[in-house]
Amino acid sequence: MSLKGKMLIAQGGGPTAVINQSLVGAILEARRNPNVTEVYGALRGVDGIVNENFLDLDFETEENLERVACTPASSLLSTRVKPDREYCHRMFEVIRHHDVRYFYYIGGNDSSDTVRIVKEFADEADYDLVAVHIPKTIDNDLMENDHTPGFGSAARYVVQAFQGVNQDNRSLGGVYLGIVMGRHAGFLTAASALAGTFEDDGPHLIYLPEVPFVMEEFIKDVKEAYEKHGRCVVAVSEGICDADGTPVITKLVKAEADDHGNVQLSGTGALGDLLSREIKDKLGITRVRADTYGYPQRSFMGVVSDVDAREAREVGAMAAKFGRDSLSGSVAIKRTGNYAVRYDLVPLESVAAKTKVMPKEFINKKGNHVTKAFLEYVRPLVGSSMPECARLRSPQVERTFHKKLEEKADV
Repeated sequence: MSLKGKMLIAQGGGPTAVINQSLVGAILEARRNPNVTEVYGALRGVDGIVNENFLDLDFETEENLERVACTPASSLLSTRVKPDREYCHRMFEVIRHHDVRYFYYIGGNDSSDTVRIVKEFADEADYDLVAVHIPKTIDNDLMENDHTPGFGSAARYVVQAFQGVNQDNRSLGGVYLGIVMGRHAGFLTAASALAGTFEDDGPHLIYLPEVPFVMEEFIKDVKEAYEKHGRCVVAVSEGICDADGTPVITKLVKAEADDHGNVQLSGTGALGDLLSREIKDKLGITRVRADTYGYPQRSFMGVVSDVDAREAREVGAMAAKFGRDSLSGSVAIKRTGNYAVRYDLVPLESVAAKTKVMPKEFINKKGNHVTKAFLEYVRPLVGSSMPECARLRSPQVERTFHKKLEEKADV
């Protein structure tokens, strides 16, 4: 059965460099559906739906939409509001009032749960509504997905940041710590492993939320790497936890929680400061620096994976295609071959409010780096034409002056 009515699309959660590709992909594909009477966009996600703050996207030219697609962060603006059932019911009432028959929400696992609840209200009210979740998250932690739109570009940024940092660290020595986003899943931090070109390149150590963090082991690892290379580059996930599952950062500062009940991990620099202080105090290394990468990972305009952008566009378009056939669910990216993908529609409940973490085969036995299997997994996702670092290969000139002094000293 083909539904005739309006389409409503919104964006939720943290922005990414390619989230607007999904938005534009869905809009342009929906315009090909003769049963879509108008295309609306909700400003600030679920908040915009409840408060009836809509844009009439039919007024957008295709040319401007293409420019928007290449612009990072959420063009419809976003929200961190986590709606409960009552909130979702209010959303449904607004949706029904406007005769919306196609509802698309671009976001992570919490956003997929919102779509699920709204669809349940529609079914209970015997209101025909297509509800499709379009995946998005730099954390790469959505179930049913091989990877998620937004991750590839964020990973590309992290890789290039560590490429440059490694050269800086090699120039002057010392210990460098890069604190990378990732609450429960370490995929983004692990991607830093692609930064290495030469055998002694960093990051020499990588710490992920999937492995309990032990300070004594961390100090020992840094000491060994520093003695081996004369320097040490470390990638650390902001979400590293102790053996009890408590985020290390909560032991340092009184962390605030967002509307989803998640402890704020980014933006303070506290974790990098603590680890730096421990290295200085325990190892006596004076040159220790730490950076918290923060927002640039999500929406850095100059670093976008072409693979990520293409797939983000396609998941949006596929959502509208599934909707045209009156199918509801969550669009999922599945990997096939080496390297290709397909797009499946999976049940909302298989994604909603669930978190995927890095499998054990992606993490080395010591828990302080990644395996070859992970490198093979992540390499295609960061896109083509990655920059490469080079080293001078010239032979060293013979030290004749000092050699002459040494000969005189021996006489």
